[in-house]
Amino acid sequence: MPDQRARFEESVLPHLDAAFNLARWLVQNSSEAQDLVQEAYLRAWKGFAGFRGGDARPWILTIVRNTCYSWLRNHSIRDLAVEFDEGLHTDENSMPNPERVFMQEVNRGVLEQALQALPAEFRESIVLRELEGLSYKEISAIAGVPVGTVMSRLARARARLRDCIVAASG
Repeated sequence: MPDQRARFEESVLPHLDAAFNLARWLVQNSSEAQDLVQEAYLRAWKGFAGFRGGDARPWILTIVRNTCYSWLRNHSIRDLAVEFDEGLHTDENSMPNPERVFMQEVNRGVLEQALQALPAEFRESIVLRELEGLSYKEISAIAGVPVGTVMSRLARARARLRDCIVAASG
């Protein structure tokens, strides 16, 4: 058992941030996302004996995804407010420019609103690809859909994001 615990900690725990990021964007609520990630990790621990090795990231993200969708189905919640706390992307060497900081906040808000407006399947694909850097094949395995569906969802999600951002800018 101690060997299994060490294996679990070594292979699954490093993906805790990615798990939380996915959960937060799926359920659109940070505190619920924390609870769901904890529940997903408990499920992962219980089923860890069945883990065949390899990259644990897609495995744990699949469990997180399924846990979130079960919760969404059981609670019939679609549009919760999301707490978005990503830091500003500024040059370390530059002095803060109030106008630039303001525009970054505005742009971040527009992007946040556009992401929130996406259906869960599109939002999940964008988060896994663009924020977590997973391959189409890994997203396909996590979502349980063909790679072509992942590509289609990403294309549609990007188009909707673009349209929302253009509409907000215009």
